[in-house]
Amino acid sequence: MGEMIDKVKAAANKAIGSAKESAGEANNDPKLKAEGASQKAKGTAQDIAGSVKGALGDKI
Repeated sequence: MGEMIDKVKAAANKAIGSAKESAGEANNDPKLKAEGASQKAKGTAQDIAGSVKGALGDKI
């Protein structure tokens, strides 16, 4: 169960991060662009955590 939740949260964070990054680029807003990149990285970390949980059977 934890794997699926992490994967869904990861996908959401990656999508929102990409949108923020694009908006920051389009509006010449480095703060928003950096925030988007950070959120995408958070999504990647959640995706990895979900994969680990899946491999270990949610025992972590």
